[in-house]
Amino acid sequence: MNSSPFKGLAALLVLAVSQLIMALDYTIIFVAMPSLGMELGFSANHLQWVVSAYSLAFGGFLLIGGRLSDMMGRRRMFIIAMSLFGLGSLLGGLAESQLMLIIARGLQGLGGALLSPATLSLIMSNFEEGAERNRAMGIWAAMGGVGMSLGLLLGGVLTSFIGWEATFFVNVPIALLTVLLAPVVLKESKASSGSKHFDIAGTVSVTAGMLLIVYYLIQSPVSGWLSASTLPFLLVGAALLASFVVIEKRSKGPLLNFRMFRNRNLTGAALIAFLFSASFGTLYYFLMLYTQNVLHYSAIQSGFTFLPLTLSAFLGARLITPMITKVGIAGTIASGMALGGIGFLLLTQLSVSGNAWGVIPGTIIIGLGQALVFTTMFIAGSTGVDSSEQGVSSAVINTGQQIGGAIGLAVIMAIISAALGSDTAMESMSPAALNSSIHTAFMVAAVVTLVGILVAFVALKRANKTSTEDRKVVAGH
Repeated sequence: MNSSPFKGLAALLVLAVSQLIMALDYTIIFVAMPSLGMELGFSANHLQWVVSAYSLAFGGFLLIGGRLSDMMGRRRMFIIAMSLFGLGSLLGGLAESQLMLIIARGLQGLGGALLSPATLSLIMSNFEEGAERNRAMGIWAAMGGVGMSLGLLLGGVLTSFIGWEATFFVNVPIALLTVLLAPVVLKESKASSGSKHFDIAGTVSVTAGMLLIVYYLIQSPVSGWLSASTLPFLLVGAALLASFVVIEKRSKGPLLNFRMFRNRNLTGAALIAFLFSASFGTLYYFLMLYTQNVLHYSAIQSGFTFLPLTLSAFLGARLITPMITKVGIAGTIASGMALGGIGFLLLTQLSVSGNAWGVIPGTIIIGLGQALVFTTMFIAGSTGVDSSEQGVSSAVINTGQQIGGAIGLAVIMAIISAALGSDTAMESMSPAALNSSIHTAFMVAAVVTLVGILVAFVALKRANKTSTEDRKVVAGH
């Protein structure tokens, strides 16, 4: 553990900033896409790969990132991953072709997949169990929730005043600074297991399987769910994941020990992460479509529309401690999901002739709910997990989040296409048709939050029945 309060504060700052820039990068690109698409000559279908390349790499390499973090050392993996993320950001800002930009986004995604499990594990090893650790975890996770909304605001400002390249370059000095500080302020840790066996067969099967499944989820809304150009990816990916299960049961040093899923906290947290991303995670895409394609706002106007969401997410982060103390982990997550559902229902009232003021009530409520769910699901997922498996457990939660976002968006798109009777790209719809489709998207998101409330109370039931003393420890008292 850190030997001084100053060093502990510096360690928390490095870890929180790393989470902040990953969350920023997820949404900041949405504002920049119209500008970079026009400058680099992307078609409507190919432009989606600016987002998809990141999601594909991030979702495909998460589990191996978690395992490598546990085996090689969390601080070492943090430095490697942040270096990759920074390099991808630099290449993205320098990109002069579509291919170079997509490769840069994939490199950012790979860095994120290695970085995310390492950061949560480093919190476990750099902060004492109990009040100190949970306070640090709360701040770290809160930066993720805040970063997603802040990214849209910052993206609008940078794109309007400097150019889309700045949305990439902004990450470079931050990444460099954290890489330089990490060896000084972060304590190294790795799994204490004596086994040095690396599960190569399991690594290849799960990574390839996840890449194929995520690719199918990304491409099917464009090419068709049963299209000959996409269905084989689903079938082969599913077969590889099935073989992964068999391999892990026979491996001496499995990449993922299925015994971990007996921990209802971890399983419940992964399910909540899936539902969170399938609902809250789709907000940014559809609300950006509304502000830019329905209201015809500029990038900076769209970005400032999200300022109330950012501020409410900050406020929501401060409510987590008293919420967990009063209603427990499950109650806090369920409350956040309920707030999200209310916010989405309010957003179904947006009109073609509306303005930014109509967006504010719904987004403020969603921001509060987002902070409660995002932070608490990581606190829940780390409860009762062995220190040697913290990297993998974090990867499991993040995998749920990534797959949830892909499936949530795909399902919403499928419902919209079925309602319209066509596969027309949303960006090319008339304002009236697009506004109606956005209403459908928010209604589906509201239904998903309702499922999230039920899952929170069922899957996290045992976690919620902790003693008063335990709940105070989790809350940071």
